[in-house]
Amino acid sequence: MIIWINGAFGSGKTTLVTEVHRRLPEALVFDPENVGFLLREIVEVPGGDFQNIPLWRRQVASLAQGLVEEYGRPVLAPMTVVRRQYADEIFGALEKAGAPVHHFFLNVSAPVLEQRLHDRVLMPDDPERDEAARRWGKARIAECVAAVGSLREDTVVLDGELPTAELAGLVLERTGLA
Repeated sequence: MIIWINGAFGSGKTTLVTEVHRRLPEALVFDPENVGFLLREIVEVPGGDFQNIPLWRRQVASLAQGLVEEYGRPVLAPMTVVRRQYADEIFGALEKAGAPVHHFFLNVSAPVLEQRLHDRVLMPDDPERDEAARRWGKARIAECVAAVGSLREDTVVLDGELPTAELAGLVLERTGLA
């Protein structure tokens, strides 16, 4: 089983996955962003976004499926994917491979996202990269907020402004792992 936590940058995806993992320690945490970081070291990234690389989408699906097959444990994946075509490619490949996917989207208002991103520190030892990451997330707020209207039909939209503990309980309940 793959539990994909989607939402805007600053919506709380990683925080939620951390809490779900605390309650479900046998789960594997797979951050698809790491696949993008690897590809970025090897090839040019169209438009500065590794999600634009078709190989990224294929490898993310393949690795997630491989983790389920090889280890037989739930996989937790925190990753923003708001382009419907890209989500369809990834989740379609997983479904075709027989991997059960539970897709959650953390819906958070633009002002709250703006504040969270303003307050967030990802790289305390590298203020320049930290600020670049903050700008990247802020530049995508509108696209991410608008995406809630075009998500896949099987997506469970959660109020990302709820407390993390409550959200973790909802995710575990909806996946039958509570």
